[in-house]
Amino acid sequence: MQKQYSASSGKLQQRLMELQAVGSLKEISHLPPPRCHALSGDRTGQFSVDLEHPYRLLFIPANDPVPRLEDGGIDRSKVSEIEIVEIADTH
Repeated sequence: MQKQYSASSGKLQQRLMELQAVGSLKEISHLPPPRCHALSGDRTGQFSVDLEHPYRLLFIPANDPVPRLEDGGIDRSKVSEIEIVEIADTH
């Protein structure tokens, strides 16, 4: 299920400004309200931040190459660019 968002949506604008203001993805809190977290399953490699429940802004690292940790995970401290994928209810 997807929701139509206008460019003036308050929560969407807030999250976009937060993402634009930081130097790396690590600076976005994993705690509410943004609750930035990595997704799993068929969305492995994607991240999301909360919008209006249950919708989330989904994005991927746009650094080339994607910065990796020794264990193969994404190094959030070095992700300085993102590409927005969609707004969706991932539940």
